[in-house]
Amino acid sequence: MATVYVPRDSSAVSLGAERVAEAIRREAAQRGVELKLVRNGSRGLYWAEPMVEVSTVAGRVAYGPVQPQDVPGLFDAGFLEGKSHALSLGATEEILYLKNQERLTNARVGITDPVSLEDYLSHDGYRGLKNALAMQPADIVKEVTDSGLRGRGGAAFPTGIKWNTVLNAPSDQKYIVCNADEGDSGTFSDRMIMEGDPFVLIEGMTIAGLAVGATQGYIYLRVEYPNALTILNEAIAAAYRAGYLGQSLCGSGKSFDLEVRVGAGAYVCGEETALLESLEGKRGLVRFKPPLPAIVGLFGKPTIVNNVISLASVPIILDKGGTHYRDFGMGRSRGTLPIQLAGNIKRPGLIEKAFGVTLREILYDYGGGSASGRPIRAVQVGGPLGAFLPESQFDTPLDYEAFAALWAVLGHGGIVAFDDTVDMARMARYAMEFCAAESCGKCTPCRIGSTRGVEVMDRIIANREHDKNLLLLRDLCDTMLGGSLCALGGMTPYPVLSALNHFPEDFGAAKPEAA
Repeated sequence: MATVYVPRDSSAVSLGAERVAEAIRREAAQRGVELKLVRNGSRGLYWAEPMVEVSTVAGRVAYGPVQPQDVPGLFDAGFLEGKSHALSLGATEEILYLKNQERLTNARVGITDPVSLEDYLSHDGYRGLKNALAMQPADIVKEVTDSGLRGRGGAAFPTGIKWNTVLNAPSDQKYIVCNADEGDSGTFSDRMIMEGDPFVLIEGMTIAGLAVGATQGYIYLRVEYPNALTILNEAIAAAYRAGYLGQSLCGSGKSFDLEVRVGAGAYVCGEETALLESLEGKRGLVRFKPPLPAIVGLFGKPTIVNNVISLASVPIILDKGGTHYRDFGMGRSRGTLPIQLAGNIKRPGLIEKAFGVTLREILYDYGGGSASGRPIRAVQVGGPLGAFLPESQFDTPLDYEAFAALWAVLGHGGIVAFDDTVDMARMARYAMEFCAAESCGKCTPCRIGSTRGVEVMDRIIANREHDKNLLLLRDLCDTMLGGSLCALGGMTPYPVLSALNHFPEDFGAAKPEAA
């Protein structure tokens, strides 16, 4: 009996995956063909979704993008045996977009049934936890420290140092909190993990609990991810039934409980202290630091707050060792980064690569250039608060320090491309408008500065007192950079000033002569 895979990932569903799955079931029934239909996660080739795969003796064969009306023709062509069709993509593992990646964190995404614990176990799942259960807490923390893993949520703080702080903080109760409030535009790697391989996140959080002595974990999930909520809860229930969560993990006598809490859709709750306030049932306001959440966190207790990708990277570190993970990457940026490519790009999707790959390789070797066919003029890296980079910087390697040297950030690994029709002054105005809409209102530079920033940008675009307002914009950005309480206000100047510095002609200023 043939096995057919159709993704249940939100992006694939939005492109018609549910209708394609139903069409395959219906066509098979009409033809009297028996098949097993598995709803897997997406491989991250969003330009080919809905991508249907068929298991053959030579491995999986892919077809895409498939629409319901294509299904009868696929059956006629013998796709259940992997035969040729106009939508054939060939052997899945030989598709260059996939073949040239280094998938560590996303190793199972798109391969397994996301809610099948048996499938997870048969693909090396829970090997990291098994090792961790036999280790002392300090040894687990050391393994994570040795791996060089840094927070994938944006701040890039060394994960091992954060864990060690919580380990050494005396308390009768500690917590593990997963920041799944993935709110940056153009990012989706957290969602892909939660929808495509939720057990790897559950395992990572359980290992974190063992490492620091925490017995309770929470996944703070953005409300815009209802599909992820369903899949996470199915996987958590399966883990409880099998003894991978709850009292006496795998009969070890050690416990860890986990539940999902849904946020209300505020961007600022992606900031760790605002997230903790929201998790405690309060308005999502940023807290003053110190004290750090690692010392005084959720309900006043020592708390690890890590992003989804950070925690989902832990199982392979405990399975294969910190050295194995550290062998990928460059400089102080170790391991791999799930890069999310979006915007005006021919082949958008997820590309997990070791640090060191350049923007140009991502944009052209993987992305295939702009969707419009026009030159790519700029990219924004790191979400709506990330800097805009011009074409002259496309050879920059993806590396935390290389980006910092350009006054840019890698953030959560999102890259949004723009062709040469983009108006960068309008993009700078959008950054200010975004901050004004999403500010929690606690500090004046962010709350008032962003609102005044929109007004200043409107005057610049309307060419009213142009030079005076350009100076005022830079002065305002300096105030927000130095005076804001958190990264929302403190980073809004990144897109504004980078747009102004690299594309002054869009602001009505003269473009500097090339050296």
